[in-house]
Amino acid sequence: MIYLDNAATSWPKPDSVWEAVMHVGKNIGANPGRAGHQMAIDAGRAIYNTRVAIARLFQLPDPLRVVFTLNATDALNLAIFGLIKPGDHVLTTRLEHNAVVRPLWILQGRGVEVTYLDGDEYGRIGPEELKKNRKTNTKALILNHASNVTGALQDLEAIAKAAKALGLLVIVDAAQTAGVFPISMASWGIDLLAFPGHKGLLGPQGTGGLCIMPGIELEPLRYGGTGSQSESEAQPLCLPDRYESGTPNTPGIAGLAAGIEYIHQIGREKIEDHETRLIKLLMQGLSELEGVRLIGPPVEETRAAVLSFTVDGMESTEMGFLLDKAFNIAVRTGLHCAPVAHRKSGTFTTGTVRLSPGIFTTEAEIKEVLASITQVVNEAK
Repeated sequence: MIYLDNAATSWPKPDSVWEAVMHVGKNIGANPGRAGHQMAIDAGRAIYNTRVAIARLFQLPDPLRVVFTLNATDALNLAIFGLIKPGDHVLTTRLEHNAVVRPLWILQGRGVEVTYLDGDEYGRIGPEELKKNRKTNTKALILNHASNVTGALQDLEAIAKAAKALGLLVIVDAAQTAGVFPISMASWGIDLLAFPGHKGLLGPQGTGGLCIMPGIELEPLRYGGTGSQSESEAQPLCLPDRYESGTPNTPGIAGLAAGIEYIHQIGREKIEDHETRLIKLLMQGLSELEGVRLIGPPVEETRAAVLSFTVDGMESTEMGFLLDKAFNIAVRTGLHCAPVAHRKSGTFTTGTVRLSPGIFTTEAEIKEVLASITQVVNEAK
């Protein structure tokens, strides 16, 4: 099978990821932070080492402010519901995933005002648009680093710095960029960064987290046992305990650390260059096909390794079905949990076929995919 659905979950994973998961599951099976015996201590150490790796990757000053969640969606829920209150005004973009759109929709019913910034033709916003739409009660800017539909990449450094100059808090969804593109929370002014463990960081599903800069306080989403301050009925105030009630996914988190270590071994820059080269090959090949429309920024502009397209007279689901059943190529079709982005792109009624290569995708596979799509398109005429 040729797997081009890395924007949803990266696959395959490095062998070292599964080795770390199995090692913890078979040899360190205890709850971290809940006992003083050696297995519990080893479990706690495995989790702390992962916090350190993540803090280093995103340049977060304090590893204890890395909070583990189920995924990036869970992290965004903690950030948004924990920070935004009735009476606040929030700025966001028209490229957001439902992980942002749906929490904001609920908060609008509770008295929160939301402004969706149009940006340029691809949804990329600029500092002047922030300044124009800022109000006296504007509390935060919430945006993804790159669109999971079009691959459009925000100039996150410039936007975050502009938002901070306006006194706004910055919440970033790094679902499509964590592990591939550089991100510096400390120097760019990012207050909250939500990341998935199972995509560019090459970890298992069921892992993710929220990085919280010092000085930011959130209301927890859940309450319960943390292994600390057990004599008190109140939720601990210290981090990460305040936001991590219950037994964590220790094997998965250990696997996430192995995924990050693999990225360091290969070199993040090499991964970025590899995925960029593959997406350009796809765009160049598909642009030559009559009736195929590419969605998002043109080939000469920097983008994430996500490419959506439509074919005149063909449903996106039909293309996906044929690629899967006839050619054993895995792609994503439909709205990709981002209807706002599809409205911006003019593809809300049709959806798109999404191709997302990853670190283990080869140029030979890309050429085979292009040949397969060409055959389907020609036979459909």
